[in-house]
Amino acid sequence: MYYCIVNPSARSGKGKEIWERLENKLISASIDYKAAYTKGPGDATALMEKLTVNAPDDMEYPVRVIVLGGDGTLNEAINGIHDYFDKVILGFIPIGSSNDFVRDLSYPKDFDELLERIAAGKVVRTLDIGKLTYNSKTVPMSRLHSEEISDVRYFDVSSGIGFDAAVCEEALSSGTKNFLNKIGLGKLTYGAIAIKQLIKADKIPCDIEFDNGKKLHLSHFMLITAMIHHHEGGGFRFAPKADLTDGLFDLCIVGDLPRAKMFLALPFSIFGFHYIFKGVYKYRTAKFTVRTMIPMWVHTDGEVSVKSDNITLECLQQKLQLMN
Repeated sequence: MYYCIVNPSARSGKGKEIWERLENKLISASIDYKAAYTKGPGDATALMEKLTVNAPDDMEYPVRVIVLGGDGTLNEAINGIHDYFDKVILGFIPIGSSNDFVRDLSYPKDFDELLERIAAGKVVRTLDIGKLTYNSKTVPMSRLHSEEISDVRYFDVSSGIGFDAAVCEEALSSGTKNFLNKIGLGKLTYGAIAIKQLIKADKIPCDIEFDNGKKLHLSHFMLITAMIHHHEGGGFRFAPKADLTDGLFDLCIVGDLPRAKMFLALPFSIFGFHYIFKGVYKYRTAKFTVRTMIPMWVHTDGEVSVKSDNITLECLQQKLQLMN
C-alpha cells in the first residue's frame, strides 16, 4: 500500500492536474494506494502524523509514502514523521517552483521513470536530516503559518536565520511568485525579493557556539544558513561542496559585508563563488547554537513560522529513507 500526500495548489494550481495523470499510471500498474489532498499550511504534517504518531494500532511498517508537491510540501511531510524515520520510506515527485531538494539527486524529469523507481518500494538512498530547536519564540508570526508551532522543526535542504529567512517569509505570500509560477518563471521570485530585502536588511550582532565548544562573535551579520544540500532559494549555491550523507552541515555565514558587495556577492552565489568575498565565511559542524541581539525570521526549507533570537541546529546522519 502506498499513501499519497498531494498538494493540488503546487505549481500555481497544476498540482491536481499532474496528480490525476500520475494516479492513472498507478491504476494502470495495479498499485494499491490511498491519496489525500492538502488544503493549507500544516496539512501535510497532519496527514503524515496519521501514519506515524497518530497511526492506528494495526498500521504495518515500514509505511511507504509518496509526496507530490514542492519543497514546502516535502518539509511539512517530514515534520509529521517525528521519531519514525526508520519506519517511513518516502517517494518524492517534485512539482514546486524551486525544487532545491532534487537538484543534487539526478532525478529523472520523466514521471514514468520516477514512478517505476517508487513502485519498486525499495530504499535506494538515505540522506541527512536537520533538526532545529527554538530555544525561544516571539509572538509575531509569518504571513502563512500552521495553527500550532512546535519547538522542534526538521528540514531536508537548509535552515537559516536572518536575510534568507526574511526573503522566504515574503515569498510565502507573494503575489509576484504566483504570477511568475503561472508563466513558468517562479524561480525569479526569490531573486527579486532578495534584492528588495538587501536594500532594507539590518545588520545586528550575534554569537555562534559550535558543538566542539568553539565560539564565534560577529559584530554584524546578514545571514547564517545551515546547508545539507548544495542549493536553496531556487538555485543559490550556498554550499557547493556539501555532502548529503556525512552528518555535517555546511554553514554559510555572511558577516560585516558592505551592502554594495552584498549586491555583487548575490549573483556570485548562484555559481557557488561567493566565498571569494571577505566577510563571507564557511564552517562544517554537526551541531551549533545561534543567539542574536534581536529576534529574526527563521526558515526551515523555506518555511517560516516565527522569529527567534536563540536557536539550536543539529544534523541527523542518514535518517531520511527514499525510494527515488
